[in-house]
Amino acid sequence: MELFHAILLAIVEGLTEFLPISSTGHMIIVSSGLGIADLPFVKTFTVAIQLGAIFAVVALYWKKFIDFRNPKFYLKLGVAVVPALIIGKLLDDHIDATLGNPVFIACSLIGGGILLLFVDKWFSKPTISEEKEISYMKAFVIGCWQCLAVILPGLSRSGATIIGGMQQKLTRDVAAEFSFFLAVPTMLAATLYKLLKHVKDNGMFSNDEMVSLALGNIVAFIVAIAAIKVFIGMVKKYGFRICGVYRIVVGAAVLLIHFFVFRITVN
Repeated sequence: MELFHAILLAIVEGLTEFLPISSTGHMIIVSSGLGIADLPFVKTFTVAIQLGAIFAVVALYWKKFIDFRNPKFYLKLGVAVVPALIIGKLLDDHIDATLGNPVFIACSLIGGGILLLFVDKWFSKPTISEEKEISYMKAFVIGCWQCLAVILPGLSRSGATIIGGMQQKLTRDVAAEFSFFLAVPTMLAATLYKLLKHVKDNGMFSNDEMVSLALGNIVAFIVAIAAIKVFIGMVKKYGFRICGVYRIVVGAAVLLIHFFVFRITVN
């Protein structure tokens, strides 16, 4: 993988990780277009650069993460992340298999997009406007919603948790912010697991691969900070319908391209 590929994928990660449009789906689409999707290091890279996005959340909400007088915040995240950790471990082989299936990813994009078209109307009467009002049970339920993104790669982790938050009566912006917070332990665990698995299966990273990982995380960090700020403002003003339309268009385009190329190959 060239450095240009690393930078491009990191930009995609930073832009899409916290939007309900599936960063996984977008990076698979981009890496497939570059012809590098099947490389073992690329599969690890697309997960590992989530660290940069994680640090973007911590940097923007650092007061929240260093307020050790509020242990309930960490306990809520701990309760919410458990379901995804269990499901992710149990379905590891399923996840790897579906990540290489563009039709599956496209269908997940479209299905999630359809949900986002209506989510603002379905959950139009929120009662929770601050994170401190989220109970442990509500945090756990949101964590269970997050499992949908594990089971259905391409659905979007942020999309699933935001919908789960709104279903639990959180306002749109609080649901989005809690999704950001929950991303930190979830993505940290997924990244560390993927890195260790890569080393076990393929050996230590080469110097070039280490450079790509470092550069990718730096780029993802910078881009994610901007994306989070823009996204919160967009959610407050417009809701999620625009994200739904975007997902449907991208998913449909992927299906059309896939079947068109497949038809040409067969003929």
